[in-house]
Amino acid sequence: MIIQDLVGRYAISGSNQDENNDISYKGVLTLSLDKNNRIIAHWLINNTQEQKGKGFFKDNILVINFNYKGDDRKTYKGVAVYKCITRDVLDGFWSEKHGNPLYLGTEHCLRMESTEALN
Repeated sequence: MIIQDLVGRYAISGSNQDENNDISYKGVLTLSLDKNNRIIAHWLINNTQEQKGKGFFKDNILVINFNYKGDDRKTYKGVAVYKCITRDVLDGFWSEKHGNPLYLGTEHCLRMESTEALN
């Protein structure tokens, strides 16, 4: 797989960085490339919260440093790591700087224009 294969929109579901591992949010992740072939990421979580990030890709692993403004107007930062199962399926985990250090958040992504056959 090459980095250009990842460009597109993904439906996401994830869990927050806490003890409860249930799905706590859904949204859309859009991946594009900058002029240096680095990943540009944009999340829209629960139709309300926007997050953005930049990242890189190697050996089917995608790493994105992200940030967003919280309801308290503070900027929160973290990192998300995705294993690229196929060009249409990403399976990841994430952590925020001020999140609970005992847990990781999770995120599962399925390309919205998927060409994968479901079994």
